[in-house]
Amino acid sequence: MVRKTYTGTVVSDKMDKTIVVAISKKKLHPFYKKYITRTKKIKAHDERNEAKIGDTVKVIDSKPISKEKCWKLIKIVERAK
Repeated sequence: MVRKTYTGTVVSDKMDKTIVVAISKKKLHPFYKKYITRTKKIKAHDERNEAKIGDTVKVIDSKPISKEKCWKLIKIVERAK
């Protein structure tokens, strides 16, 4: 089984061992031929509470950890400035 990985930005770190990651992708509108930004927010498990708001992180899918959390933090790609 191939596991999905996404890169996104942390938008919330207020929960214990959980971060909210916003994943953005650009999609071309079929009629107007303009690019539209689509954003999806997911909850990811951060075992050591090391990611902070604004960090760019990489997450991977996993088995469900709680009701809404089925992603895990792999690594912090870039720290917020």
